Amino acid sequence: MAGVFRPLLTGASARERAIACLGAALCIGATAALCALVPGVSGTLPAIAAPLGASAVLVLAVPSSPLAQPWPVIGGNVVSSLVGVLVARVVPGQALAAGVAVGAAIGVMSLLRCLHPPGGAAALTAVIGGPAVQSAGFGFALAPMAGNSLALVALGLAFHRLTGRSYPHQPAPIAPVAESGIDMADIDAAVADLHESFDIARADLDALLTRAELHAAARRARDG
Repeated sequence: MAGVFRPLLTGASARERAIACLGAALCIGATAALCALVPGVSGTLPAIAAPLGASAVLVLAVPSSPLAQPWPVIGGNVVSSLVGVLVARVVPGQALAAGVAVGAAIGVMSLLRCLHPPGGAAALTAVIGGPAVQSAGFGFALAPMAGNSLALVALGLAFHRLTGRSYPHQPAPIAPVAESGIDMADIDAAVADLHESFDIARADLDALLTRAELHAAARRARDG
């Protein structure tokens, strides 16, 4: 039964999870408070949008993820909101518009290199958010989405600096293994063979494999 509570993410220690919980609580609370103070924010819309909860999970719990970096957070949420508003206006029927909005948002985010899962929720909110969102129109992408996203990224950056984490994420430098047979082209070929998308940057994967080779070499030296 204890295995049920083991971390799903590699490296997700109890300390890291505790830091993520604290960071999410502080950053979401501060984002809501700050955005509520912005002059001109419509009283019919909340100061903070629901997709920001999902953005906070990425920014605070997995800050090394390519999906959690500043441009994906800001660009993904804002662009997807614009897509959702546009689709809601031109596609008849809420069910059809909801599907088209999320699918189109994924496509546009991919083209703009800002894929961010909460962007799908932002696009969906623009379709099903009700009269308040509909009356805001394209302004929904500005307030609350853009303001929320900018605030969350700024607060997340400050929090990670205080807790000693890398954000925006930069792979830790590591000396290459002597006579290593793996280079970036081999990594790209291996990923292509699997026909899957992985939530890890190429540079991080390279650093991980290089460090694994160092540990393997050290183990062979001890056992030899």
